[in-house]
Amino acid sequence: MRWRLILAALVAAGASTVAVAEPGAAAPARGAYADILPAPVSARPERGAFTIGRHTTITAGPGARGVAEQLSAILHVPVVSRAPKGGNTIALTVAGRDQGDESYRLDVGPARVTLTAGRAAGLFAGVQTLRQLANGHSIPAGHVADAPRFAYRGAMLDVARHFFSVAQVERYIDQLALYKINTLHLHLADDQGWRIMINSWPRLATYGGSTAVDGDPGGYYTQAQYRAIVAYAAARYVTVIPEIDMPGHVNAALASYAELNCDGVAPPLYTGTDVGFSSLCVNKEITYRFLDDVIGELAALTPGPYLHIGGDEAHATSQADYVTFMNRVQGIVAAHGKRVQAWHQVVTASPLPTTVAQYWDTTNVNPEVAAAAANGTGVVLSPANLAYLDMKYNDSTPLGQDWAGLIEVADAYGWDPGTYLVGAPTSAVRGVEAPLWTETIRTSADIEYMAFPRLPAIAELGWSPASTHDWAAFRLRLAAQAPRWQAMGINFYRSPQVPW
Repeated sequence: MRWRLILAALVAAGASTVAVAEPGAAAPARGAYADILPAPVSARPERGAFTIGRHTTITAGPGARGVAEQLSAILHVPVVSRAPKGGNTIALTVAGRDQGDESYRLDVGPARVTLTAGRAAGLFAGVQTLRQLANGHSIPAGHVADAPRFAYRGAMLDVARHFFSVAQVERYIDQLALYKINTLHLHLADDQGWRIMINSWPRLATYGGSTAVDGDPGGYYTQAQYRAIVAYAAARYVTVIPEIDMPGHVNAALASYAELNCDGVAPPLYTGTDVGFSSLCVNKEITYRFLDDVIGELAALTPGPYLHIGGDEAHATSQADYVTFMNRVQGIVAAHGKRVQAWHQVVTASPLPTTVAQYWDTTNVNPEVAAAAANGTGVVLSPANLAYLDMKYNDSTPLGQDWAGLIEVADAYGWDPGTYLVGAPTSAVRGVEAPLWTETIRTSADIEYMAFPRLPAIAELGWSPASTHDWAAFRLRLAAQAPRWQAMGINFYRSPQVPW
């Protein structure tokens, strides 16, 4: 009963990270170690269980205190410097051995749980596994050894077409972290709205951020609010990559400052959904002074290594101008100490050695991107017909679009990022990302309905060894997540492909 009351109180308070356990839910019939999602490198159950009770404590070695305190808040178990005699303990240790940042080992016995990792990020990943294993006050005994397949496992949230508050973004971050997603790509500016205050160009936010699709309310983040999002994500080992799309998708900026237009005339604000009609003026020097200011302020606010500069659907920019522009802007990003991420059209310019191309096309054949990858350009895979979370599940889905196709859960799961892009070496693949564009998305419930259950499918493709990818097994593990989502108040699509 105590655990049910704790869960109810946390959910009522809006704590979307609760879920150790989803206390009170029945244990999955297949066994907890068989149902871990994403699938670990290895998992082996043992007889017995660790019981969480009044005398349970958490101990934290050097470098583990932050993760231990997060686990303490979930379990309502104290962190102590030394486990008392007669009690049982959950010990978190950063071993400092030469291993991947997110690898971990979890050993659960009747009297002790030991979670060991080379870095705190690995401990955090292990805690997410521990949360899935726990059932109320009991954690079944067993062993897990785990490490991610790809270093980059991302989700993109478009806050430009429709604006989402800090609290809504943080809620989504909590949900991403549950499935070991470690990157949040924030699409901060587009034709319909500019969502980040730039102090040197304030009208971008106050005017350019005043609108949204269909005339819905706009909004923008102050720099303090953006810093808060970045810090909230970092505490959950999620890196934020901000995107200012360019040279197209810029009507909100052009409407805010007439001097950015080639003819010096500002267009009206835009609330439709067409693409490809706007462009920065490539031949005006003020364009690059503007971008130097924007990129400089954003770089100072963003501790992560990457800034995303868009580069897609620049139909109003000639190819020659596009090449000139993208090459110059890559230099501006580098001058501010950051690396470039851009949509895959960047390969038609001259990518810097550190530039990462994000592939969003609907075919696995693209000779230009494959050639760039073979020459050392890193690639993040987001094929729109497989990974775009804003695509409808089927013809009757009330939200979303269908220009890239209909994406059921089996479609989202049924591809291998390591071999997907013909001609691109696996070594060039940095990972996967699931974008969610928001032309039709207005609420957190909308976000969740489109993300769940496809987001965990993409997360598993990014984390788990290719040898574990099996739809028949995955659909059962996915079904086992439903009680967690219900306990946490996550809205989700009950796909007929999954035996809920």
